Amino acid sequence: MRLGVLHITQETNDFNPVPTTLRDFESFGIFEGAAIFEQLRDVGFVGGFLAAVEASAHAIEPVPIFRAHSTAGGRIDRESFDFFARRIREGLAAAGRLDGLALQLHGACSAEGEDDVEGAQLALCRAILGPDVPIVLCLDHHANVTRRMVAGSTAIVGHRTQPHDPFDTGRIGAELLIRICAGEVRPVMAWRKIPLISHQEQFLTRQPPMKTWFDHARAAEADPRVLHIAPFPMQPWLDVAEGGWSTVVVTDGDRALAERLADESAELAWSLRDAFQVKEAVPVDEAVRMADAAPKGVVVLSDTGDTVAGGAAGDSNLILGAILRLGIASRALIPMIAPKAVARLIAAGEGATVTLPLGGESAPAFFTPLEVTGTVRRIGGGIVEADNPHQRAIDMGRVVVFETGPVTLLISELRGVGGNMPEIYRPFGIEPRDYKMAVLKTASNFQWFAPISSQVIRCDTRGPGQSDLFTLPWRRLPRPIHPLDPVAHWRNVAVPA
Repeated sequence: MRLGVLHITQETNDFNPVPTTLRDFESFGIFEGAAIFEQLRDVGFVGGFLAAVEASAHAIEPVPIFRAHSTAGGRIDRESFDFFARRIREGLAAAGRLDGLALQLHGACSAEGEDDVEGAQLALCRAILGPDVPIVLCLDHHANVTRRMVAGSTAIVGHRTQPHDPFDTGRIGAELLIRICAGEVRPVMAWRKIPLISHQEQFLTRQPPMKTWFDHARAAEADPRVLHIAPFPMQPWLDVAEGGWSTVVVTDGDRALAERLADESAELAWSLRDAFQVKEAVPVDEAVRMADAAPKGVVVLSDTGDTVAGGAAGDSNLILGAILRLGIASRALIPMIAPKAVARLIAAGEGATVTLPLGGESAPAFFTPLEVTGTVRRIGGGIVEADNPHQRAIDMGRVVVFETGPVTLLISELRGVGGNMPEIYRPFGIEPRDYKMAVLKTASNFQWFAPISSQVIRCDTRGPGQSDLFTLPWRRLPRPIHPLDPVAHWRNVAVPA
């Protein structure tokens, strides 16, 4: 059998005003044809797909079509949306006859003028392949599952953990696709939309309440009639007309079982709705003082409002400002994405003392530039090797190491991984272990710093990724929705058409 694999992923934060462009995708790599397998053989969605194909007893020809990935950010621009549509058409035409397609998308991507990018891309694939070719849709579990996604796919699978394991999801999706194409199973899907959103602080699946919901799915999969259950706690900064949490159940030909389990999964999520809203973050000044007083480092300060992993712009200066204002002496490491500051500091040159405004370049609705004086310690940039779950190398653009007071800033042009991995710092002569505190631009993905960190403190910072959902400027999200509005029961709210 000939099985195609097509991978396009980006997670959109509608409160980040900076569009995601092809340059952002290029920084992570855009690959076509054989180059996809050469670059991604053992990593991410594609690596998982290949692992399943190679482990199968069936004779399978894997057909690489197209791959593009960008870290989370603002809506993708129209040029990128149109570019991907062309590549899908051209790639599927060049692939020839396919017996099945593994379509690996994120599920929470929006573009200029298009809320549901994945729904549109799936519809395009379905129109080209016809109604009978199986399409297994592999999604991040922070996806916003829509009517078009359910209607156009043969089956949907999602990540089973947070932190995510895209290799695992790619493998599961490919294994299911192989079974479908071999005629071993006949999938039917049931889908429930839940009028619920939540901030990011309770998203980790290793602890309740999220663990409770995901464990329920895994337990139900012990029944051989159940092919996959995917809870989808949509990421909380997607302002779209069909927004909200979902659950998808795939069974082997048993519609009644799928419907019953979908109801159970949705009911369980709804019963936990208030537990999902519990906040652990503390005010910025308090967090900084706690880190400074800690008996040992490295203390991770989670900049929740500026979570680059959740699509924020990466230009918050709130923790930097607190450290300088409070007279903290402990050494601190802070990443920042600020192309204008990079250009100015490079023009000044290594060793120069510079006074300039930092922060608020991209998201001025949340941050005011802070004037600081410091020294340009190093200028560099380009491709950085990193053990990222999606790939092994990332282009950060031009990078400057800038020191002000006790703070070392790694300021980059491109988004990279937002300073959330220790490996990002070392090519620039920075050893994160040497610092008392390190700011991470995430509220969940602390796993890479875990081997060197002593504790994690979530800072309740404002920004495009903030935990305070009530003050975000919602315009398109369907209402009513919990916790923004009173909702008596999830069944009382109609699914947006």
